[in-house]
Amino acid sequence: MSANRPFVLTIAGLDPSGGAGILADIKTFEQHKVTGFAITTANTIQTENTFYEIQWTDLSFVIRSIETLFLNYKISAVKIGIVSSLYDLNRIVSTLKMLSPSTKIVWDPVLRSTTNFEFMTIKDYSDLHKILSKIDLITPNYNEIEILFPGFISKNLRPQNEITTNILLKGGHNESAIGTDLLFLKNEVLDLLPTNKKCFEKHGSGCVLSSAIASNLALNQNITEACKNAKIYIENYLSSSSTLIGYHYV
Repeated sequence: MSANRPFVLTIAGLDPSGGAGILADIKTFEQHKVTGFAITTANTIQTENTFYEIQWTDLSFVIRSIETLFLNYKISAVKIGIVSSLYDLNRIVSTLKMLSPSTKIVWDPVLRSTTNFEFMTIKDYSDLHKILSKIDLITPNYNEIEILFPGFISKNLRPQNEITTNILLKGGHNESAIGTDLLFLKNEVLDLLPTNKKCFEKHGSGCVLSSAIASNLALNQNITEACKNAKIYIENYLSSSSTLIGYHYV
């Protein structure tokens, strides 16, 4: 392993099609010239078109895997994907912060599949906000933001008193400005505008975007830079083919 490449870890599900989950994350890490590690939270049966089944990894196994990697490597950033519950998310995030408080954490909140298979339900929002306060950035889409922060859109996207982390609101479902992402930081909101590239819908695009951001954070970019550069990467990915699975390149 190159001493010049920072270590980045994905903690997410295994998608056999390679379009999403840890396989997509590892492809993204490699293109960003970081050394990628992966811990699976679940095995799935799916294609790029259809989700069939999920088998969750035992949480204690996930935690032991995290501990083993952090005892042996200095990991600069972690991307978290699909998890089965807020309890599991809290255990994972708390373990990461205990082992390495300086490690950057990005959570891509995969809450349900496109076929409406529900992965996580949120019952206690006070617990959610406590967990989010330990995370550096979350990357929800317009559907997910309403689950995490009910009424977010109706409040004109400015519920500052509820935000306990930085938020990159992905613009794929932004009806008023398709492709415009909104980056909510502590004291400002930035519009990340799309280019003129012809983009096509992709399976796992949220995984690719969040792992690109984690890579950029590991390369010592600040959150704004990391998100802007990740947007360039994801647009290259979205424009790489007209199918649901694209090609990774910088």
